[in-house]
Amino acid sequence: MPIKIPDRLPARNVLASEGVAVMTAADAIRQDIRPLQIGLLNLMPDKIRTETQLARLIGASPLQVELTLIMVGSHAPKNTTQDHLISFYQDWESVADRKFDGFIITGAPVETLPFQEVGYWPELTRILDWTRSNVHSSFFICWGAMAAAHHFHGLPKYALDQKAFGVFRHRNLNPASAFLSGFSDDFQIPVSRWTEARSSDIATIPALELLMESDQTGPCLMAETGTNNLFIFNHIEYDSTSLKEEFERDLAAGKSIQVPHNYFPADDPGKMPLNRWRSHAHLLFGNWINQVYQTTPFEIGQIGR
Repeated sequence: MPIKIPDRLPARNVLASEGVAVMTAADAIRQDIRPLQIGLLNLMPDKIRTETQLARLIGASPLQVELTLIMVGSHAPKNTTQDHLISFYQDWESVADRKFDGFIITGAPVETLPFQEVGYWPELTRILDWTRSNVHSSFFICWGAMAAAHHFHGLPKYALDQKAFGVFRHRNLNPASAFLSGFSDDFQIPVSRWTEARSSDIATIPALELLMESDQTGPCLMAETGTNNLFIFNHIEYDSTSLKEEFERDLAAGKSIQVPHNYFPADDPGKMPLNRWRSHAHLLFGNWINQVYQTTPFEIGQIGR
């Protein structure tokens, strides 16, 4: 079944052109099932692009999913028009009385700041605590994953001398995990960050299980035992050209930036990069959605009880 998103959301036309099934509100009402309620707290500056990337992966599920777009109320986005935010987003306070089967918190361009110096950190910690009672399964991405792991488990982050930037090989550490069903033993994932978590720290936290790791860029995916929560430090949701555009943007700004590792053919930025992670991105999000569906209460009001 398809994903239900607002009819005028820019992602709709992109997804439809790619063959992703998108349904109208009228079609959703006619189906005699309860759609999964997924909230997306979008902290990325280019909100439209992030919406599309994640809706693409969620919409590939055979289940009916209703996506709610959410933003923090204590920060005014600078890279998305007010018309778009007013038309499609709700601030968290306005949905705080709702229950969600799944909830995604994205990365944010604040990773080099100490957590407590992020302007909306007090609100984000309230949201993170709220997920414990109002969300059945949370999926934290990049800085969102580092923030959640730090808040819940005290996991530290470390600054890197050089940006981890490119497409890196990763290992499947637990093929029996339901979240890694169908995964290869070895696969590639885009990485773009100035900070890292360390395996040695994760090993001291019994509640966290490391599921994916790279010899070059370290931990990638963790599961939280006793919950259906996932933490991914890298950008498996990225488009084919996301790293290319980051590279070109930094070059234009005069920043010191290396050519993304193992990304451009023959390391030539003049050649179009090939996507080597798309299938595993669909697998991971499909497995997560399936786990949410298999374990969430039929009565959504029972979540958190």
